Amino acid sequence: MLDDEIRKQVIRNAYQHNGRADPGPVIGKIMGLFPEVRSDPSGLARKVAEVASKVNSMPQQLLEEVVRNEFPEFMVREKRVQEHRLPDLEGVAGNVVMRMAPSPSGPLHLGHSRMAILNDEYVKRYGGRLILRIEDTNPDNIDSFAYTQIPRDLQWLGVNVSEVVIQSDRFDLYYEEARNLIKSGNAYVCHCKQQDFRDLKLKGLECPHRSNTIPTNTSEFEEMILGAFKPGSATLVIKTDLNHPNPSIRDWIAFRVVDANHPRTGKKYHAYPMMNFSVAVDDHYLGLTHVIRGKDHLNNTEKQKYIFHYNKWKIPVYYHYGLITIPETILKTSIIKKGIAEGKYSGWDDIRLGTLLALKRRGYSPAVIRRYWVESGLREIDAEFSWEIFNAMNKEIIDSGAMRFWFVRDPVRVTVKSPKPLQSRAPYHPGHTELGYRKYDLGTEFNIFVQKEDWDKFGDGDVLRLKDLCVVVKNGNVGNFDDREVTKDHPLKIIHWCPQDSERFSVFKPDGGVDTGLLEPLALDYDGIAQFERYGYVNKTADEAFFLYR
Repeated sequence: MLDDEIRKQVIRNAYQHNGRADPGPVIGKIMGLFPEVRSDPSGLARKVAEVASKVNSMPQQLLEEVVRNEFPEFMVREKRVQEHRLPDLEGVAGNVVMRMAPSPSGPLHLGHSRMAILNDEYVKRYGGRLILRIEDTNPDNIDSFAYTQIPRDLQWLGVNVSEVVIQSDRFDLYYEEARNLIKSGNAYVCHCKQQDFRDLKLKGLECPHRSNTIPTNTSEFEEMILGAFKPGSATLVIKTDLNHPNPSIRDWIAFRVVDANHPRTGKKYHAYPMMNFSVAVDDHYLGLTHVIRGKDHLNNTEKQKYIFHYNKWKIPVYYHYGLITIPETILKTSIIKKGIAEGKYSGWDDIRLGTLLALKRRGYSPAVIRRYWVESGLREIDAEFSWEIFNAMNKEIIDSGAMRFWFVRDPVRVTVKSPKPLQSRAPYHPGHTELGYRKYDLGTEFNIFVQKEDWDKFGDGDVLRLKDLCVVVKNGNVGNFDDREVTKDHPLKIIHWCPQDSERFSVFKPDGGVDTGLLEPLALDYDGIAQFERYGYVNKTADEAFFLYR
């Protein structure tokens, strides 16, 4: 019965949110329906996450069919959340084939997620295949951890990968296509020094090797493959238009000689394809119909089209979105690697970073990442990422599943005195009283802890309210019970508190700071997203929490 209800509520949540179920609200709903599962919130969270992963992998059409056949009441009673819709793609004829093409320099970060989400959204809309192509043709910039972590990052995002392709497995294909271009007279081996080659391009002049014969170029390329040349002494160049108005598009390098140890292939290969060559070849052989990427690739697109034209291949439909700057966020893998090596960062999931691992650890929902990029769309204008909007979206998603607890920083002990025994009865969530209450039986005279800055704001004789407990009159470090009625016309300032048996607890913040204090006892066994009242949202684990935002 519990498993059936979990599935039902996950499907309901996914149907409401354009096919993307968020486990948080589902967990809250299940706890309300089955109070007995509150004793094992972590186990419930795992069950819900497993079901959500399966439901999120459904094409939208299949999800709607399940709702029609099994839960038609959702279609009548549930108000669908208004979703932003991405524009239709041009040139769609049946299913689409699209790709994500990260470099394995490290795990994915927030910026990478845009490319993944947009491609995933379109494949889900039109049907087809979404290929993860790991572009590892630069052995000097590879972190082996990325080979396994990138697929995990995508799985967390809810991105459905149809096929994984690793470029270091495809060198024989690249060599064969390079040979074909040499035979057709569209590629040549160049021995110019890098600066000399660049200077000639800027002037629109041929390098002395451009007119070499096809047999000479063929022979020298085979020598590149065999390792007969040192790095920098030979490159394979694609012929383009030396009068092209953009010097970057003029003859460009397709292969270089590399003497480095590749994490997967060792020193098996000596001639390494450059990005524009391997990408063009793969886009053709993998059957790409549409390519979505940033407009910083506009020049690369023009270069890659030469390969398509020379081979008479069908060119995919290209879309280039504007660049988005993500402020106050560490994304650059070289900086992160250096920081990890020096002990500045604890790892790729250090919450000061902008990696998906770090965002997950802080408690962001993958649903907010998807929503933000879908609403950003395919606009070609550059923009700045808004953490304010992102956090507001995330709050909408997680709030209904975020349990409320009390966390007191810089605590001071206060003795409460009352003529009658007192009980505190605070809801786990004020908007979902079906989740139950945190109850503390406290007696007639007992100690609590409050924040020093809160208590110090009141003078002796001042009246204040202890949240979900009682009204007191301050007298030094004593709060004397007062039975006056609190009304809207006569409100009182409210402060939160923790019982005597609360435990020391730490909250780690993305600016590197740590807030320490006391956490109420009923929160100690809870794992997951919570709101520490009058403090902020956190992702709580067994013995620590990570700050999200206020």
